[in-house]
Amino acid sequence: MDDIFLARQPILDRDQNLVAFELLFRLDQVDGADVTDNLSATANVIVNAYGELGIQEVLGQQRGFINVDAELLMSDVICMLPSKNVVLEILENVKITDEIVQRCIELKQMGYQLALDDVVEVNQEIELLLPIVHVVKIDILALEKEALVSIVNQLKRWPVLLLAEKVNCGEQAKQCMELGFEMFQGYYFAKPEILSGKRADPAKLSLLNLLTLVMGDSDAADIERELKHQPGLSYNLMRMVNSTASGFSQNINSIKQAVMVLGRKQLQRWVQLLLYAADNKNERMSDAMLQMAATRGKMMELIATVDRPHDKSHQDRAFMTGILSLLDALLGIEMTEIIEKLNIPSEISQALLLRSGRLGQALKLIEANEKGEIVSVKSILAELNFLSLSELTSLELEALGWANRIGETAR
Repeated sequence: MDDIFLARQPILDRDQNLVAFELLFRLDQVDGADVTDNLSATANVIVNAYGELGIQEVLGQQRGFINVDAELLMSDVICMLPSKNVVLEILENVKITDEIVQRCIELKQMGYQLALDDVVEVNQEIELLLPIVHVVKIDILALEKEALVSIVNQLKRWPVLLLAEKVNCGEQAKQCMELGFEMFQGYYFAKPEILSGKRADPAKLSLLNLLTLVMGDSDAADIERELKHQPGLSYNLMRMVNSTASGFSQNINSIKQAVMVLGRKQLQRWVQLLLYAADNKNERMSDAMLQMAATRGKMMELIATVDRPHDKSHQDRAFMTGILSLLDALLGIEMTEIIEKLNIPSEISQALLLRSGRLGQALKLIEANEKGEIVSVKSILAELNFLSLSELTSLELEALGWANRIGETAR
């Protein structure tokens, strides 16, 4: 069991009533954190708030402001968060492009509230978002009095709520009140409160195995079985589903129910979030590697379908072989250790370790094709004797298209 930490800082209205919390990444009980990876930090905040501590315990009836960078904003993962109790706080380093503006419009139409973080000027880029966002947070420490007055007057032309952040003394609070700010956040009112709990950190191999099952269209029973073998994952899933599910008269209290309610696409998003939340950035599964693994898996399945069109079990083993073939690179673990931990069937392990057997030959073919080694490709095709070079190219395009659709949930 590992300690988990999360900070929440109150956001107050003009009468000093609590109206929201900002949820902040923390590694320990110390107030403050040196965030070097915004996506990983936010993933930790989401996983801890929803999956570990429980969102009711963290927020009560209030909304939670959650920092989002460009990658998370554009990702389908964001849709896991229920719009009724979050405000998506767009970080100041997000470059406001047409794509970002369109995404914000979509999220607003889906019911999400948006905020701009650490605003210190109203430029043309900021103005593109002012008709869309609900809250503008102004960093009052970064502005002289005249500049602060100027920016407030400019923003009053727009239908946005003004939030003064980093209000650290009574004089600043009084000034912001006089300027007409509607919301306030800072040490003068309250320092961040650190919440802590315990979690069983799910092993990366278990997460990747679960992701393989979800992406491979495995039966719901197989997914349920994998979750039952991982108490930490099961607990996290139940907490998260009960935090986000609406319209249910009673709590969801079985893994089978949770998987059904969440759905396969949302389950994939959840596993991706857990991977993003990995403590060691070097262990995170990158989108590029995920795409490559997905392409390999689908291509292996397609080749197996041509080879044995009526053997669904062989096709499933082929898909699994392709997906698993990059695990050693992803995790920095020897393939032999991975095979032992995942209890992989002999036919697949021989393909992964020795590139032997029918599956091993197909994997060798795909690897040669990835490297552009045309002589080797033709040689292996001749050995297999059921596939031409043009057919291989056609299967590759089909696999890439499928992998791109899978990857859309990570963008």
